[in-house]
Amino acid sequence: MSHLSVQADAGRSRTSGRPAPAERAASARRGLVPYGYLSPTMVLLVVLMVIPIVMVIGYSLMDNVIMKKNPQFVGFTHYVDILASDTFWGAVLNTLFFTGVSVVAHLVLGLAFAMMLNSQLLGRRTKAVFRTIYVLPWLFTVAIIAVLWRLLLEPNGVINYLLTASNLAGSQIEWLGSPDTALFAVTFINIWSGYPFYMVSLLAGLQGIPADYYEAAQVDGANGWQQFTRITLPQLKPIIISMALLDVIFTTQQFALIWMTTGGGPLGVTEMLSTFTYKLAFTKYQFGTASASAVIVLAISMVLAVLYVRAQKARD
Repeated sequence: MSHLSVQADAGRSRTSGRPAPAERAASARRGLVPYGYLSPTMVLLVVLMVIPIVMVIGYSLMDNVIMKKNPQFVGFTHYVDILASDTFWGAVLNTLFFTGVSVVAHLVLGLAFAMMLNSQLLGRRTKAVFRTIYVLPWLFTVAIIAVLWRLLLEPNGVINYLLTASNLAGSQIEWLGSPDTALFAVTFINIWSGYPFYMVSLLAGLQGIPADYYEAAQVDGANGWQQFTRITLPQLKPIIISMALLDVIFTTQQFALIWMTTGGGPLGVTEMLSTFTYKLAFTKYQFGTASASAVIVLAISMVLAVLYVRAQKARD
């Protein structure tokens, strides 16, 4: 009787269109397989990202954690102090200048060099030589770049020697030590070290544009500028937007280059949000205020990340 009952239940399941319990269990197990593969990555993300972020947000609401045994809850006091600080707003302005000029210069230089390397006017060997030269700054680490340019820009360095020898400067210039030139100097260093990223990506984009577009434009009588504005730029627009947003995210969080060249000085003219937050925590030991500053930087980064994801979806 039991065997007949099982067969009857299976028959009813087949006739009713509903899967049997065994089939539902197997289907559920198959559905859990992807989560099993993702679980190590998810655990790492939780341990290395989610938990630290939650802890920093909690620290920003407490009265100088780590330095006090029993810190007290102070709410948004640290955020008010940060937003009322002239040093913070000075760091914001420096970061905006540093980021804006760097991103625009990266785009202009990267596009110019990419178009040159994509031109038919240069031979294959010449292109290979120029590609090697232009991509060199991208191969150096931040530490090497900082040390290299500190040696070049010091008062007795090569740059000052060339300027004085050619009578372009009457005396030695403190490029990284003068409040008048320090911000421009670190911005230039960042431009020099970052433009190859644009160049390589835009060169790949240029090589992906069909030649038929340019041939048709030439038949219609379009000149070089019209081909550039009507064909090249529209075809590269998705790449340019994505790279610009990604570059903004990277540049606003630049720390190592600033710290190893000027340390945020002199007189705070190169103070960025990253160095401002670092000094609050590890120079002044104001961990609560530093946590509030870090949360503000995190909020800005999240906004930029959302814009980047939306740009990627639009590109796809």
